[in-house]
Amino acid sequence: MEIDKEGPKGVTEEGRKVASARCVEYKEAIQEYLDAKKDIPCGLDLTERNEQQKKKILSVLEGSEEDWDDWKWQVRNMIRDVETLAKIFPLTAEEQKQIEEVGKDVRWGVSPYYASLIDPDDPNCPVRMQSIPSIQEALDPSVVTEPETILYNSPAPCITRLYPDRLIINVTNACSMFCRHCLRRRDIGHENIRYAKESIKDALEYIRENTEIRDVLLTGGDALMLSDDYLDWILSELDAIEHVEIKRLGTRTPVVLPMRITDEFCAMLEKHGAIYLNTQFNHSKEITETAAEAIKKLTKAGVLVGNQTVLLKGINADKHIMKKLMQDALRIRVKPYYIFHCKKLEGIRHFRAHIEDGLEIMEYLRGYTSGLAIPTYIITAPSGRGKTPVNPNYILNTNVDGQVLFRTWGGHVMKYDNER
Repeated sequence: MEIDKEGPKGVTEEGRKVASARCVEYKEAIQEYLDAKKDIPCGLDLTERNEQQKKKILSVLEGSEEDWDDWKWQVRNMIRDVETLAKIFPLTAEEQKQIEEVGKDVRWGVSPYYASLIDPDDPNCPVRMQSIPSIQEALDPSVVTEPETILYNSPAPCITRLYPDRLIINVTNACSMFCRHCLRRRDIGHENIRYAKESIKDALEYIRENTEIRDVLLTGGDALMLSDDYLDWILSELDAIEHVEIKRLGTRTPVVLPMRITDEFCAMLEKHGAIYLNTQFNHSKEITETAAEAIKKLTKAGVLVGNQTVLLKGINADKHIMKKLMQDALRIRVKPYYIFHCKKLEGIRHFRAHIEDGLEIMEYLRGYTSGLAIPTYIITAPSGRGKTPVNPNYILNTNVDGQVLFRTWGGHVMKYDNER
């Protein structure tokens, strides 16, 4: 092969000047983000601080380093009472009272690992806001009743079906942490339940009988709160159904309980063909070395990992914070998939951003960062009518003398031949 020092032919000196001028524009376009990025913390850079919190939590819980790496120990020692929480974080008497008040109505609990990511000196820490109850939950006057979602979209036990070729099997209500913005916060109750095996068998039978189903999502709750053996059984049953092409797992464990992703678990998944796992990183502080190691294990087992972020006011409803999150997710091999607009539910009004905030975020992702880093912004339609994509409008007119008038990501208005 010949070596050419000049690279591709045909670029003139004038062309270089034009390119250089454009690059100045690109630099100016990204400078605001580069300045803001310096103040957006990422868990990959907070290992030492998180380690100090970890030691404090282990001391309070009387655990060892070996315990810390055991996901079952983490679940058994979930922080779920104010007395324990107050030994780890500085809480005023009023804050303790408020947390107890919220807990009477809606369950809460945070894994020791996830608690170690909380900045104890920042009441607005995005990790704290997602995990520790706020009195705003009790003060939310919203009353939301939407029985159609449950009543009219479950054709068989444990199944939710909203689309032509795919469905959900709800396998448990248990979670490794009870997120304060959870859309199922009213469904999880106060006790963990693994749905009866007979009901799961009925769900599998429904899938066998409906040959158009090619994609099955196991979720809950959190599907990974089930044992490896039980998940292996469900996945094996799905493997045996010829028309099921892919299986998906819905779980937040890579974010809040990454030690759940064991070598044994990954070896089990590797047996089952096309497995996709969707998780939920909502802020770069959650992207830690421990989470990265869990994702690495999954990808080595052939599991493709996607991220379904929820747009949350005060946490990530900002164009720079969201962009940093998408980029940091890619750094650890997680593909941005969706940004969900936070649903209207009781107790979470303080998390709901404006749709315009989501549109602005999408506007400042397209073109300003890699296409790989751009998810789809989604509104979940009422009455169980499914996900609806919402995007900025780039088409200005579809017929201007036979041409389409559109704008580019950079704001240039252009015409394009609309050949017929």
